[in-house]
Amino acid sequence: MKSWFLRILGSFLLVVLVAGAVFYLRPLWVSDQLLRYKMWRQGVSSHYIELDGHRIHYVEAGPVNGKQLLLVHGLGSRVEDWAELMPRFAGEGYHVYAPDLLGYGRSAKPQGSDYSIAEEEKMVAQFMDAMHLAQPDVIGWSMGGWVSMRLAVDYPQRIRRLVLYDTAGLYFQVDFSFDNFTPKSIDEVTELLRVLEPVPTRLPDFVSRDVVRRAAENGWVTQRSIHAMTIGRELMDFRLSGLKMPMLVVWGEMDRLIPPATGERLQQLVPQARLEIVDGCGHLAPRECPVPVFAATKEFLASEPATAGGRREWPK
Repeated sequence: MKSWFLRILGSFLLVVLVAGAVFYLRPLWVSDQLLRYKMWRQGVSSHYIELDGHRIHYVEAGPVNGKQLLLVHGLGSRVEDWAELMPRFAGEGYHVYAPDLLGYGRSAKPQGSDYSIAEEEKMVAQFMDAMHLAQPDVIGWSMGGWVSMRLAVDYPQRIRRLVLYDTAGLYFQVDFSFDNFTPKSIDEVTELLRVLEPVPTRLPDFVSRDVVRRAAENGWVTQRSIHAMTIGRELMDFRLSGLKMPMLVVWGEMDRLIPPATGERLQQLVPQARLEIVDGCGHLAPRECPVPVFAATKEFLASEPATAGGRREWPK
């Protein structure tokens, strides 16, 4: 009996040690698995589809015949960053789709791609065709907002209403280094968090080292995207005046990456746009402050006629 107990105890301790070692060496991988499990428990399913010869990963949730909603993530991001919002929209009767853009998440990363806004727009349009999205509501976050704006300009008949979260795509004065998006040291990870979060997370060194490791593996995609964005050819400043669809612009009041003044200028360029400012939140407002972001979006998408113009501030 004692021998049996010792064997069980030894096996248990071995499992604990292995799990601890995996978490210490690959904390981001462990975090991803836990997040994906959480999303699966909430009814978010994972799929792949072939688009233009590339394997594209996407997730979906919500009733089959629900109102169609398409989510487009940002630079260096992936579908898991929608974990806070997807189940909420699905619970309101939307059938929600969220693809990993080309080069990001679990989608293909072809070496020959330039990962420009135009190329990502093409992929999103192909995804809409493949999913038979006739005229969905579209939400774009950061770089995904840029992709969504371009899609709205090029194919206005394909989008019912457009929602933009802390969007890129307009010119603004940059006061940070783009190299921080592919950090090569713990200090650069800290600087990246300082830009992204109003109260920067203090990551343990072993987690920061894993961030650096992952950036070394996939940072080339991010750098190509940044290069395509910063040469200025795809800026939307002079292309938005023709947009007539209802538009909502949501911004974190403490966004240090893309300042709220950019959202104010966007509203000036598109007069029917509604501007919602979320107090105390930064560039990651949809993840940091999902309750007010979801509430503002839900209200806008359901309004009849669509809410137009004006500005409102939400507490965190």
